[in-house]
Amino acid sequence: MRTTCVPLGDREIIVAHPANADDLISEADYVLDERLPYWADLWPSSRVLAERLLREVGGGRRVLELGCGMGLVSTAAAMAGFRVTATDYYVDACAFARLNAWDNTHREIETRLLNWRHLPSDVGRWDVVVASDVLYERPYAEVVAEVLLRTLATNGFALIADPGRLALGAFVQACVVRGLAVGAPEHVPWEEGAQKQVIQLLVVQHGAAPDAGAAAQAVAR
Repeated sequence: MRTTCVPLGDREIIVAHPANADDLISEADYVLDERLPYWADLWPSSRVLAERLLREVGGGRRVLELGCGMGLVSTAAAMAGFRVTATDYYVDACAFARLNAWDNTHREIETRLLNWRHLPSDVGRWDVVVASDVLYERPYAEVVAEVLLRTLATNGFALIADPGRLALGAFVQACVVRGLAVGAPEHVPWEEGAQKQVIQLLVVQHGAAPDAGAAAQAVAR
C-alpha cells in the first residue's frame, strides 16, 4: 500500500491505495464477469468530481456514490458535510473508502457492496447520487440510467463525471426516456504532467425534456 496526495483546489486529500493495481487482477474474477480492478486507480474524473463536491454545502444531506473505488469522491463529500454511503462491486474498494474518509475527515462513512444489475429492494432514495467514469462499457449506459431512476429522490440530483466514453451519449438518451432530465454538461479541463483530459460534469434530475436526441447531441459537443 502507498499514499498519494491529491490537490483539489485549495484543499487536498491523502489517498491510501494499492501500490500496483495490476497485481490485483484475478483470472477467476475476469472469467466470472470480466471484472477488472478499475477501483484501484485514481482516475481524472474522480478528481474533478471530488473538487466539484467540495464546493457544495452538504448540510447533512445524504449522498450515494456508485463505484466508489478508493473513496476519493466520498471523502470529499464527507468533507463538504454530506452523510455518505460509498458503494462498490469490490470488498477491498469499500474498505479503502472507509479508511480514506476516516483518515482525512475523522468521520465515518457507510459502505455497501452493490451490484448495479441486481439492486436490493432496500437501496432507498438519495438526495444526491454521484459517479465518476462509470460508462466505460456500452451496456452501462442503460444500467447506470436505471440505477439513477431507482435511487434519486424526487427533488434530488445526480452528478456524473465522464471523460468522453463511448457510452456517454447512449447514457443521456437512456436517462431521458426514463423521465430523467440531463442538463448541459460542464466541460472541465484536467491536466497532470503529460496527461490531459476534458471531463464532462452532468447534472441529472427527475423531469426530462422529451427530446432525447437533442440532449445527447449537447453532451457530444
